[in-house]
Amino acid sequence: MAQLENIEAIEKRLWKAADTLRSNSELASNEYFLPVMGLIFLRHAYSRFLSVKDQVVASLPSRGGKVRELTKEDFSQKGAIYLNPKAEFDALVALTDADDRAEAIIKAMESIEKDYTNLAGQLPKNEYRSIPNDVLGQLLRTLNPDELKKATGDIFGRIYEYFLTEFADQGAHDGGEFFTPVSLVQLITNVLEPDHGIVFDPACGSGGMFVQSAHFLEVHKEAPNKLTFYGHEKNRVTTRLCKMNLAVHGLEGNVVGGEQAITYYNDPHENLWGNVDYVMANPPFNVDEVDAEKIKNDPRLPFGIPGINKTKKVPNANYLWIQYFYSYLNEKGRAGFVMSSQASSAGRDDAKVREQLVKSGHIDAMIDIRGNFFYTRSVPCQLWFLNKDKPQEHQDKVLMVDARNVYRKVTRKIYDFSPEQLKNLTSIIWLYRGETDRFIELVTSYIDSALFEAHACEKSDRLLAEPVPDFIAALKELYAAMRPFLSQLEKGAEPDQLDVTLHSELLTTIEQVNADWSDFESLKNNLHDWWGPCPRDTAKDILSFTESDVCLKSLAEKSRDLAKLIDHAYKLSTMLIDLCENEHAAKDSELWDYSMIHGTRRASLRKTADGARRAAVEQLKQVRYFYKQAHWLLTRFPEGQLRDVEGLVKLVSIKEIEKADWSLTPGRYVGNMPDEVDEDFDFEEALRDIHVELKGLNEESVILANKISLNFEGIGI
Repeated sequence: MAQLENIEAIEKRLWKAADTLRSNSELASNEYFLPVMGLIFLRHAYSRFLSVKDQVVASLPSRGGKVRELTKEDFSQKGAIYLNPKAEFDALVALTDADDRAEAIIKAMESIEKDYTNLAGQLPKNEYRSIPNDVLGQLLRTLNPDELKKATGDIFGRIYEYFLTEFADQGAHDGGEFFTPVSLVQLITNVLEPDHGIVFDPACGSGGMFVQSAHFLEVHKEAPNKLTFYGHEKNRVTTRLCKMNLAVHGLEGNVVGGEQAITYYNDPHENLWGNVDYVMANPPFNVDEVDAEKIKNDPRLPFGIPGINKTKKVPNANYLWIQYFYSYLNEKGRAGFVMSSQASSAGRDDAKVREQLVKSGHIDAMIDIRGNFFYTRSVPCQLWFLNKDKPQEHQDKVLMVDARNVYRKVTRKIYDFSPEQLKNLTSIIWLYRGETDRFIELVTSYIDSALFEAHACEKSDRLLAEPVPDFIAALKELYAAMRPFLSQLEKGAEPDQLDVTLHSELLTTIEQVNADWSDFESLKNNLHDWWGPCPRDTAKDILSFTESDVCLKSLAEKSRDLAKLIDHAYKLSTMLIDLCENEHAAKDSELWDYSMIHGTRRASLRKTADGARRAAVEQLKQVRYFYKQAHWLLTRFPEGQLRDVEGLVKLVSIKEIEKADWSLTPGRYVGNMPDEVDEDFDFEEALRDIHVELKGLNEESVILANKISLNFEGIGI
């Protein structure tokens, strides 16, 4: 997926601008949510529409020289939504203050509802009349920045997702329960691999499970219409959001909303029970007070009601949900769902239900997830996977995976999985299923990527630059602007004088950068030639290439050392600049080219060198990054076969589970991950993490201070 380099900054800027406009309307935060998401929907729909329009037009049949008109079916087949001219986002942005923007947006929404009957009455319309015309204009322009107009890839899909996240974090709608973290949805999809039939989510929220299932098919070059989507969502506003989310991706779903969609008491889809191919869900955790009387004869609870309290209520609905997921499956169906981590070891009546589930032989895998993956809750969770068509050799076993030590820190409060972490966890499932070829293919792709990134250190088509050579050239120019003054300054100076020692160290480091770069180039070229004919039929073959003697490991270590050396060379040059200007009056000397160094008249050599440094270092880090992915997999599974790995994975027998009181908590079986000495500890990365945390705390302190100030004003202080 092509992405802009600074997409994170753009997302934050768009959100800040849109949220600021809220103060200029009559709408509260929870009311502002839907009209803003409606415009994001239109902009996202327009982006997908444009991305496939040329392909659609080129494929249209013609008769007698006349080309058939566009239809919505043309776009649905491409995973996009058809828009008539008045619904195109550019047409709305072009409106002036003399035009009625609210009316134009409403007509755009109505035109879409006319073409897509499943959206009838679902898109926001009259809400726009509460927003002033000029504010609507500003909001439309805000959501249509110049840098995104020609962007490729699913950029607005990511922005759509980001806005969902921010509204969830703000608690603008049901405390964020409508949005399941994308990392978790992707992992569930990767494990289930939905490629046909019915996908059902009885707590579907904004439809993320459906969209990710369709995306899975797109990635594998298959048509999303091979899947049929069914969903329940009790909140009618969220139901609208779900239908918008499906439509913008060219999908349709049978999503029921409102009272009839309360799964505990209703089964609104005819003939769905027992006929579902895939259940995917993130139900509300630990719901209490479900009326036991209303569900006592429900055939969807094959293992019984998990306890009834004195008021004839079910005290915790977790095992109601688990039984629903189980019973909706057909005889070959699979389920993957998010569940409270309390459920896997819950006692008493819950344990009795869990025992029957385990004995059925249909619990396939359990994955432990650490806290902070959800946007409004910091609690840990688990992913459960059911499979009614398990192979015979797995009938009496459950795969336990403890992924609590696998995560990427996004902000102080939010973690997720990187794309590679998702692939690595998924590869454990492949090995469990005996799909060694996919494991080898993944490891091979990491080695290919490491070598590709190594070549890109010399010339990067993506960056349109030559990262390391550019830095060497930039540093040379910067030093050339300093050298005349340094030569004059050192005449008659003592050898241990600070400027003399710094200058000497800089020259030595520059020489070392050149030498290490030459070594890196030679090693890269030799490995490239070696990798081509290298046998890669088994994991052992690949492990030899990555770890033995002169190997990929050597290149990765060289990239790490060179990156540190480049950072050091730049740091020395800036220290020398500051010393000369602050201690030796370099600014007053004709030998000191201040304008070239700092850019008062032209481009700054210092800034140019810094930019080149950052590009070179980041590019070099990519080499080691992909090596480490291959290393992570091969050191844990050197034979390319599933094995028990302390602190990560274990294939557990039902007898072991019985001895542990039928607990399905992975950490109870896999043990603790052994302490590892991090030889590659990145001090700068650690500082960045600290900076992220400090920034989050500062932002929270500002919000808290404003709330305190408003409270004081409210009581007249």
